[in-house]
Amino acid sequence: MKIYEIRDAENDLSIGTLLYYSQNGDCIIELQEYLDEWNAPLLFTGLVKEKIFTVPRELSFLWVKERVIPSGRQNIDSILKTHRLKEYDEMRFLELSEGKCCQDHLYMKRMDSLPDYVLDRQGRNVIECFLRENNTLLCFFADDTVRKVNLSELSQMEGVDKILDNPLLYRSGKVGTGGYFITFNDSIDIPASVLYRAGTILPVTLQDFLEFAQNNLFDTTQSCELLECSRQNLSYLQKQKKITPVKQNVKGNLYRKGDVLKLSWL
Repeated sequence: MKIYEIRDAENDLSIGTLLYYSQNGDCIIELQEYLDEWNAPLLFTGLVKEKIFTVPRELSFLWVKERVIPSGRQNIDSILKTHRLKEYDEMRFLELSEGKCCQDHLYMKRMDSLPDYVLDRQGRNVIECFLRENNTLLCFFADDTVRKVNLSELSQMEGVDKILDNPLLYRSGKVGTGGYFITFNDSIDIPASVLYRAGTILPVTLQDFLEFAQNNLFDTTQSCELLECSRQNLSYLQKQKKITPVKQNVKGNLYRKGDVLKLSWL
């Protein structure tokens, strides 16, 4: 990840921080909370009015694109050759220009570490997400809270109705870049901040879930050892619906420890 401070040269003011995740090309801009509609970049005034200071990735990348040479420029091949670039890269052009643009007085400078206000916000980013039935998410946040979110309560958000109507799209959900959002099919994003505010806090932590998995899930070998049976016998018990695996795999299954113990009592 590369980190850049965005500054206003005219007012000698820090505007925010640009985070660039080079592995997948995503950008996230974190704005300073003292900004208002008069000193915020024009593209972000709507967010600032609503006190939203973490800019979604699509809008962050749009800011980058608006400040660099467009890919459709007539002499783009000559420009790439001049800068010894093998292909068009918005972020590379942004670095070469130091983020400067004729439309304003903003510029960028490289930073070695994240500022405190960004680190504080990242405490409310998602680190794990469990997709439950009935469009309910269990979100594990970096501040060690676990929140249950029913997506139907967010149906007013753009794209959420599509998720609710499409089980396959819902099952594609995963944690997005930096934990800043949950993304569905990498096309519909729900910001972590929205999930954090909407979620109901559960009195457990991620560590509780990890310890449960470590101590209460048995693989095929462990189950056979406890039951003193062969893999074939265990497979037969499964076909007879005496035991149901938590997760199936061609190399072996995972079973809940309690279910295995129940078989040992028969």
